[in-house]
Amino acid sequence: MKIVVINGQNHKGSTWNIGKMLLESLEGEKEVREYFLPRDLDHFCSGCFACLEDRARCPYWKEKEPILRDMLEAELLVFTSPNYCMMPSAPMKAFLDLFFTNWLTHKPPREMFSKKAVVISTAAGAGAKKAAKLIAGNLINWGIPEVHTYAAVVNAMRWDMIPPKKKAGIEKDIKKLAHKLSRRKKAHVGVRTRFLFWFYGGMQKAGWGASPAEKQYWVENGWLSGTKPWKEQ
Repeated sequence: MKIVVINGQNHKGSTWNIGKMLLESLEGEKEVREYFLPRDLDHFCSGCFACLEDRARCPYWKEKEPILRDMLEAELLVFTSPNYCMMPSAPMKAFLDLFFTNWLTHKPPREMFSKKAVVISTAAGAGAKKAAKLIAGNLINWGIPEVHTYAAVVNAMRWDMIPPKKKAGIEKDIKKLAHKLSRRKKAHVGVRTRFLFWFYGGMQKAGWGASPAEKQYWVENGWLSGTKPWKEQ
């Protein structure tokens, strides 16, 4: 299984350790590519909209291109981010902004419709669920049909400060999730993804996109004339 991990922090804290636990619990052979933010993509979206015409016109394409290529080739995407002020980390939010053209309302890559994703977030107190939900919402709107979230309240500043009993509970949860991901290799495209594809396709057909280049992208893929990206995999 090809896996790409996007870590919303440079340090290897509680969130990273849970992500590592997931990777180790997954069954079968694994090929993992891991990125750390902001180390591997240290930019904010400038709002120039050049990417709507052509992704390669983004001023930060040199850094973005290898990450996107790896994500497109992966079968499983894992996003980890601690909760900062009831939200994902700033580098993770910047990452999602820089890849906003992946949204169904713009130019979603066809490869996204065959993937699974996991979002992991931790917090010393409240906020982990909210942070995970924001990231997951983006991935759902990328067209990824199967997105799982895991949010943990660790009541600690560091991984080595978490009580053994709480760690054991996290490990039990993660092994259960890993088994679920390993059991069914192909992602299931459900009603939610089909509805979003139909809804945003209707917007493009009506010419309500942000750029004519978006509609042309949908036309070239055959998506406005009945072709479904998940049936092309």
